[in-house]
Amino acid sequence: MQPKALLSFVVLAGSAAAKTVFSAISVNGVDQGHGVGVRVPSSNNAITDVTSNNIICNTGFVQPVSTAVIPVKGGDKITAQFHHYSAGYLGPDPSDPVDPTNKGPVLAYLAAVPSATQSTVTGLKWFKIGEIGYNGSQWGSDILFINGGNVTFTIPPCIASGQYLFRAEAIALQAATSYPGAQFYMSCAQLSIEGSPSPKSPSTVSFPGAYTPSSPGIVTSLFGLSSYTTPGPSVFTC
Repeated sequence: MQPKALLSFVVLAGSAAAKTVFSAISVNGVDQGHGVGVRVPSSNNAITDVTSNNIICNTGFVQPVSTAVIPVKGGDKITAQFHHYSAGYLGPDPSDPVDPTNKGPVLAYLAAVPSATQSTVTGLKWFKIGEIGYNGSQWGSDILFINGGNVTFTIPPCIASGQYLFRAEAIALQAATSYPGAQFYMSCAQLSIEGSPSPKSPSTVSFPGAYTPSSPGIVTSLFGLSSYTTPGPSVFTC
């Protein structure tokens, strides 16, 4: 996947939905294949209700859902690959991986699970392993666009070995001046992590619950914005 230059664009009244899908991963630069080990939603429509179970891993997955579990080690670089459609990259598209007029953060979480292929995702305990918010001039979504849909996070080297779900999420804020308005795009990938023999226990949150309609970063205006607080917990560090 080749990085692409930012395109010039005309901002139309009533900005379109961001519409993006996390549908593949690479580990240390090695592409695992489209949909391999990832629960890919069949629609690129946004989740807007932060109280819904759909905020966990999305809904309406492409069938059959992959049964692959991707082996990784603590310290590995895992790249979430986003594209405009569930099928992945389909050719030149000014809105691939996301419409460049849409702005917002990109975040990543992990949750330990008995089995990475289990269908049940409610009741899990999630910890944030990375976020790209707003630095005053550039959003996580800008990085996503410039990198052709790729955003990379590091698996913490100090977590316990076991099976995990990896939740990568892009949030679009162009309609977030009231609730519901923010648009959430996420999927979950299935990982088996070789961690530390002396692991740390991160503080965790639940989905739904980690975000509320009044949480910082959920209702915001992009106009005249000088700083932005990314929703959810702090990033876990070793």
